[in-house]
Amino acid sequence: MSSAAPTAPDAAPEQAFRLADQVNRRPRATRPLAAARRHRADLVAALVFAVLAGWLAHGLWPDPGGRILALNPEDQALYEWFLAVDARALLGDFDLLTDRLNAPDGVNLMANTTVIALGVLFAPVTLLLGAPVTFALLAAGNLAGTALAWYLLFHRTLRVRRVAAALGGGLCGFGPGMVSQTNSHLHMTAQWLVPVIIWLVVRLLRAADPGPATPDEAGRSRATGPNRRRLFTSAAGLAGAVSAQVFIGEEVLFLTAIALLVMAISYAVADRDLARRALPGFAGGLAIAAGLALLVLGYPLWFQFAGPQGVADGMFTPAYFSADLSSWWRLSPLSVAGSDESARLTTGPAEYNTFLGWPLLLVTAVCAIWAGRRRLVFACVVAGLVMGALSLGPEVVLGGTRTAIPGPYALIGGLPVVDGALPMRFALALLPIVATLLVLAVDRAVRSSGRARRLVPLAVGVALLPIFPTPLPTAGRPPVPEFITGGHWRQCVPPGGVLVPVPLPTPKEPWPMRWATAADAGFGLPEGFFIGPYGRGGTAAMGTFKQPTSALLADVARRGDQPAIGDEQRRQAVRDADFWGASCVALTDDAPHAESLRATLEQLYGPPTRIADAWTWRV
Repeated sequence: MSSAAPTAPDAAPEQAFRLADQVNRRPRATRPLAAARRHRADLVAALVFAVLAGWLAHGLWPDPGGRILALNPEDQALYEWFLAVDARALLGDFDLLTDRLNAPDGVNLMANTTVIALGVLFAPVTLLLGAPVTFALLAAGNLAGTALAWYLLFHRTLRVRRVAAALGGGLCGFGPGMVSQTNSHLHMTAQWLVPVIIWLVVRLLRAADPGPATPDEAGRSRATGPNRRRLFTSAAGLAGAVSAQVFIGEEVLFLTAIALLVMAISYAVADRDLARRALPGFAGGLAIAAGLALLVLGYPLWFQFAGPQGVADGMFTPAYFSADLSSWWRLSPLSVAGSDESARLTTGPAEYNTFLGWPLLLVTAVCAIWAGRRRLVFACVVAGLVMGALSLGPEVVLGGTRTAIPGPYALIGGLPVVDGALPMRFALALLPIVATLLVLAVDRAVRSSGRARRLVPLAVGVALLPIFPTPLPTAGRPPVPEFITGGHWRQCVPPGGVLVPVPLPTPKEPWPMRWATAADAGFGLPEGFFIGPYGRGGTAAMGTFKQPTSALLADVARRGDQPAIGDEQRRQAVRDADFWGASCVALTDDAPHAESLRATLEQLYGPPTRIADAWTWRV
């Protein structure tokens, strides 16, 4: 919709009636054409974002099943398995405790970043074309969808010009943190619901605000009450959006909630009259939203923290996943002006969250001073400083050196839920905050008639240019054995049974999980790459304990030496197969030290059977 034409609910009554009358008089045949013309710019923005996202992920397109993101291939294998398991919901074969990994204990899907909602939504694509195709679509689609959602929020809620909204949406969707997280972290890049949540919160606030008191005919001051109907619909919509986001990525929802809380408090301090008028209705609306969401999320959240294979704490060390202070003014290696030398300032290529560069930081600071809309700018600045400070973790790190200076995160570290978020990811919330400040400044400039009309957009463009992203590096990956792709696995393991690939999958070597992915998770696997309660004292850990036979085979695969196999090893191999509930053990010729593994397996389980391109042992 045009920024110059507010919708009827937000317009004055006479303007609303006039607008409705004009719409009703317009011939029905012309209305779709008028709507198309009105939204043509929005469609162009969506197309530009889609093309840019497709270009960034273009290395996957020639052969999604044969290509992989080169910088974080292990996580891609994991997410493709998640998508295959999620897709089974379309077949009526889905449970929050899946038995398709870590046999016999299974995996708690709520305790892992399984993007359930995305997996179910794209289930037809996964079942028809395979999980690698779905992964490639989501890798690009999350970036484009997030950028478009923010563009629409800026344009339709802040009422800024489209050019300003497009710049802001582009930064939100394609900023350094988002591009680096695209290296397999689908749960972090699927942020297209965040602008919807913010829009619903704003709508809830507007519905709760009765407006300033106005004198009646007797001269007494009266205020209208909150719009209860709009309050309830906004609360219900917020509950739905929050519930959906939980099944996409809880960490994104957590970061959004923290940023919104800080902004709300800051805005209330800046506008106390609004806070006094709207707080009762706003708090009531939030209570309604929380109650409705709890009806949907109560059991899944209980299952996540207290259900079978659930974990109640985070497994990552906050001190290790803290942002280096010097990384803020450096550029991401995945940006056109970045360098690989900057990579030493973070934990890996999927965590370039703070690499905004000094030009963008400087221009943002100037725009915050000049942008106008003082209350909103004040709230953004406070929230940005808070989220940036929290990203530094419990101890400030500068240039790779720990300074012994405590960071603000130390004040909240150890609290429930907080432990599950990595400190450096608090910086992801800065992209929308920085974008908002730039959007307000650019919009004010293009509406002016002075030198700022050209100077401000030019300065913002120059600051954004160094962080323009480069395509994600990709590489080829070995094909899945024909034993799997041809469906031959069914000759030795029934659907839903347990197949033991040799060597077994681990968090560092999850590649056999691609077998299950290619078979649409039609069979289960022992061990694997997942989060479960296998740490000290039942705390969260990656993967599980290796059974003796699994450890023996892993050692053969690593060193190539054939161990001495006696009766005890053979009895243990039988016990381990029984523990896993395994039907079949399979070894392909491309396994590391395949000959040594085959000889070891023959001593453990006897002569094999050749099926397609795999040696198999029925156990």
